[in-house]
Amino acid sequence: MMLTVIAFVVALGVLIAVHEYGHYRVAVACGVKVERFSVGFGKALLRWQPKRQHPGQQTEFVIGAFPFGGYVKMLDEREGPVAPEERHRAFNTQPLRSRAAIVAAGPIANLLLAVVLYTAVNWIGVDEPVAKLARPVAASLAEAAGLRGGEHITQAGFDGDLSPVQSFEDLRWRMTRGALDGRDLTLEVAGEGGRPGRQLVLPLSRMEAKDADPQMFRKIGVVAPLTRPEIGEVMAGSAAERSGLRHGDLVLTVGDTPILDGQQLREVIRASIDASGQARTQTWQLQRGGQPLSLEVKPEVREEGATKVARIGAYVGAPPEMVTVRQGVIDGVWRGVVRTWEVSALTVRMMGKMLIGEASIKNLSGPLTIADYAGKSASLGLTQYLVFLALISVSLGVLNLMPLPVLDGGHLMYYLWEGLTGKSVSDAWMERLQRGGVALLLVMMSVALFNDVTRLFG
Repeated sequence: MMLTVIAFVVALGVLIAVHEYGHYRVAVACGVKVERFSVGFGKALLRWQPKRQHPGQQTEFVIGAFPFGGYVKMLDEREGPVAPEERHRAFNTQPLRSRAAIVAAGPIANLLLAVVLYTAVNWIGVDEPVAKLARPVAASLAEAAGLRGGEHITQAGFDGDLSPVQSFEDLRWRMTRGALDGRDLTLEVAGEGGRPGRQLVLPLSRMEAKDADPQMFRKIGVVAPLTRPEIGEVMAGSAAERSGLRHGDLVLTVGDTPILDGQQLREVIRASIDASGQARTQTWQLQRGGQPLSLEVKPEVREEGATKVARIGAYVGAPPEMVTVRQGVIDGVWRGVVRTWEVSALTVRMMGKMLIGEASIKNLSGPLTIADYAGKSASLGLTQYLVFLALISVSLGVLNLMPLPVLDGGHLMYYLWEGLTGKSVSDAWMERLQRGGVALLLVMMSVALFNDVTRLFG
């Protein structure tokens, strides 16, 4: 719990500080006087005024008690009287291009931060599962495409443009893009025993996916990387212990079903329930220490929501084969730029689909889900936490560019109107638009919070 709180607060602090620093840095470059730079709202926990600042600046830096936001307070005639000798340094007196640059600088700073974070991850390297596939889910797109489990995917791409697949996570990202964009993904499978590889097409255009969730991958059929069907840690008093299963047992068959990988074994266990809702006792053929062994195993029935599933109370499946994904200096930067662009484009498309009803509003996440992911990613190590920060930074940058009156994108829309007509938006219309924007933003926040509660506690 403490790790989750610390990881969440650090993430908010970094992302907000970078966003506001973008506004601040460009404002100073444009000659605007910045009176306060604040990360957080409410009572000031810490405030200071550096002795060395840009000529003419006396900016006060503040860290507020509530970290859910921040602001840069600039000299502005609309917010109070401005001395005549300083009028040229007020925000509202700046030319249109300067005001637009200052407003756009915040979201752009978040996108640049994402590039830096993705680049750092590419340089540091991250251990990820090899792109070897477990047995596909029955009646899924992967099974229909001809995948049977055990395949090593070496290349993948859209419209015949294939590129190397570096890891299973890389393959999952490409499947996500294809499913949400409605595009078929071509896979190249490595040949075995010196035989040439083969190509097959994963027909993701048939899915009409609305949610980027685990159910989407179950429909695709590629849920997990290939793992040995091995029994891991056995819980005391569990069905596995009562049946005689031990750590390290290699499962060969369950009943009449040959077991090829850990994912398939998990699926078979979950489905070991008869028509009356009771767990079935089945004969398991094993290897223990290289010797064959037969055991009668009866799982326990557990309820997951409205569904009954069978469990044995043991970790199922050995760790997958791993590969270290690391890039060189130039490639690392380029891939950081490309990944930031891809995530930004996917975020924009998902927002557009939600607006027209082609994607579910369940994709909106709020602070509880972000905090949960912050803690989980931090527990997995530095690189996973940096990837999480990059993803949230992209989301923050894209969200702030949306044309909502209370966001940076809304102000850019005002400036677009001013540039096209030569007239600024009237105060009356500005007030109406601000009220509408606040109302819409509150609705979005309420939906996101509801999704959080449902996802975490429902």
